[in-house]
Amino acid sequence: MKNENPWALIPFVVFLILFIGSGVITGDFYAFPVIVAIAISGAVALAMNRKESFSRKVDIFCKGAGNLNVMLMVVIFLLAGAFSEVAKGMGAVDSTVNFALSVIPENLLVVGLFIIACFISLSMGTSVGTIVALAPIGVGISEHTEFSMALVMAAIVGGSMFGDNLSFISDTTITAVRSQGAQMKDKFKVNFWIVLPAAIVTSIILGLITMGETTAQVEHLSYSWVKIVPYVLVIIFALVGMNVFLVLAFGIVLAGAVGLADGSYHLMSLLQKIGEGMSGMYEMAFLAILIAGMVEIIKFNGGIDFLLHLATRRIKSKKGAEFGIAGLVGLTNLSTANNTIAILIAGPLAKNIAEQYEIEPRKSASILDIFSCTIQGLLPYGAQFLAAASVAGISPVSMLQYSFYPILIGICGSIAILIGYPAKKKA
Repeated sequence: MKNENPWALIPFVVFLILFIGSGVITGDFYAFPVIVAIAISGAVALAMNRKESFSRKVDIFCKGAGNLNVMLMVVIFLLAGAFSEVAKGMGAVDSTVNFALSVIPENLLVVGLFIIACFISLSMGTSVGTIVALAPIGVGISEHTEFSMALVMAAIVGGSMFGDNLSFISDTTITAVRSQGAQMKDKFKVNFWIVLPAAIVTSIILGLITMGETTAQVEHLSYSWVKIVPYVLVIIFALVGMNVFLVLAFGIVLAGAVGLADGSYHLMSLLQKIGEGMSGMYEMAFLAILIAGMVEIIKFNGGIDFLLHLATRRIKSKKGAEFGIAGLVGLTNLSTANNTIAILIAGPLAKNIAEQYEIEPRKSASILDIFSCTIQGLLPYGAQFLAAASVAGISPVSMLQYSFYPILIGICGSIAILIGYPAKKKA
């Protein structure tokens, strides 16, 4: 590499010190606002390289921040937030949960919770949102049965990572796809067949563990098919290849129409809900912009070239490059405790590695998403574990022994790399 400069990575180091250091000191890895940490790191990047004028560095920062893929990602974030909030507000989550609980046999309740979490997270596009919706139900089931609270919560967390990794409106999926220049439906198809075996094996393990446990009657609450339809149609339309903007816009209109028809909304409350959903994604949108700007400065100063050389110097094959991308995003996720931020940071470097070793965008996007979710699903200090543990009143560490799904998707992802799945598309 002609422009290698390890000192250009100082902004990354500053970010990790601020983010991880504050977490270690306070015991709360979310105490220091991540957007402030990124803003400070971006300022450090702008202060470096005195050979260039400050105005020139600001131009470079803005060029990266305003990248086409970044702006597309931001708009998708906003639409995804609006759809998720509108659907949730008109009762789609409650109806989905109640329907699933109504059809699941009582002796398979833990397996059922895992499967429900898979579907809800696939529909909502948020693992934490899924956990918040299901954890209280899981607590009730554990209290009325002999099922371990840690086991029940781990099943819900595992299922929530399924949709976080696959959903068309998940911020991790959107980030992985946009950073690699892949098509959403192509990434989904590759990703789905990698993680499906992990979901099936997890269901079998949970079934075997809970076999013979005493269960209690779970109250079957009412549900409405109509409220579930927007989720189902969004998934179907996305799978058939409809433009993601149209898919999300259609989902918002349909969910809003259902809410207006059944009295959940009036026009002004619906518009307010759309606004709330969008505002809930502001931080992620600005994070994407600030990180992209900072990465562009680091790239200009030679930091990306240095990382590329470091990450690829021992890589001698395409498979080695794919494992390199997996390790890169995994380590980044371990440091940031946030899979979306990990993909935002590792994405540009992963794309360079993928292009150098002719890895298809759909595969590199899948690797980024799978291995970031593997790590995220095993972090006791991650948002998912903390959310579940706070509702259940247990230690996050107690759930680790039952965290089968995140481990299995890592194994399945590694197998996919070793066997060369998917085969390269014919020209």
